[in-house]
Amino acid sequence: MIFLQTDKLKVTIAEIGAEVQSLCLIENKINYLWSGNANYWGKFSPVLFPIVGGLRENTYYYKGKSYNMPRHGFARDKMFACTQISDSEVFFTLVQDEQTLAIYPFAFQLTIKYKLHQNFLTCKYEVYNPANTDLYFSIGAHPAFAVPLNLNEEYNNYYLCFNKPEKLFRYKIKDGLLSDEAIPVSLINNRLQLSNSLFYDDAIVLKNLNSNKITLENNRNSNGLHFHFEKFSFFGIWAAKDASFVCLEPWCGITDAITHNQQFIEKEGINKLSLNEVFSRSWSVECF
Repeated sequence: MIFLQTDKLKVTIAEIGAEVQSLCLIENKINYLWSGNANYWGKFSPVLFPIVGGLRENTYYYKGKSYNMPRHGFARDKMFACTQISDSEVFFTLVQDEQTLAIYPFAFQLTIKYKLHQNFLTCKYEVYNPANTDLYFSIGAHPAFAVPLNLNEEYNNYYLCFNKPEKLFRYKIKDGLLSDEAIPVSLINNRLQLSNSLFYDDAIVLKNLNSNKITLENNRNSNGLHFHFEKFSFFGIWAAKDASFVCLEPWCGITDAITHNQQFIEKEGINKLSLNEVFSRSWSVECF
């Protein structure tokens, strides 16, 4: 386990999956991350790579050959190499191996960089292609934030506030795949009221948000967080049934559509890198 700390924040990160497992603001002693209770969902903040969501029939085709890959890919379950730069910064790196090549025939280097500054945790993803063959991939975040943050509060005391005007449509998920049915999401003053029932039909899947910041707030006190993100084409909001968290998930990629032809290079949201090219995206959490 890797420990990072400043005078504002304390963070723990596991080498398996390069996954943040706690995020504590020192002044109020609140852990802003979900507890990881496996009775509901045993993850904390997995990275989704080299796919986001599921594949139709768990299968894709590349150059005429079929491959099977689990939902959200394999990075979240792999051991990353770790280089700790300082008390407040750490890099994790994953490259292809025999196991990954059997289900994903690409050379790659995925680097995840975490940095603390004041009351911010920043996560940066960098994907590098070391090979002459084009690299196709998706990548996304899946951090789960505790709701409620304090005792004597309820889940429905909390809401999400978008920083830019939004007219949202939720793309329905059926058996883990994306349907073409999009229904309006009800916002009041650009706020989405949280409730457990909001996620009984799986995640809220959004496309092309105007916002680049979503704030988790409540009507009982001043504790919450700002979630910042840039240049992600898709966004998911999710919680396990009746669990005390909400996931804020910026994605460069998305689960297969029900009607997808399973050709990997034609997958919605797929990204392509040529030799020596680098792709990067970042998100950050500002706790208060």
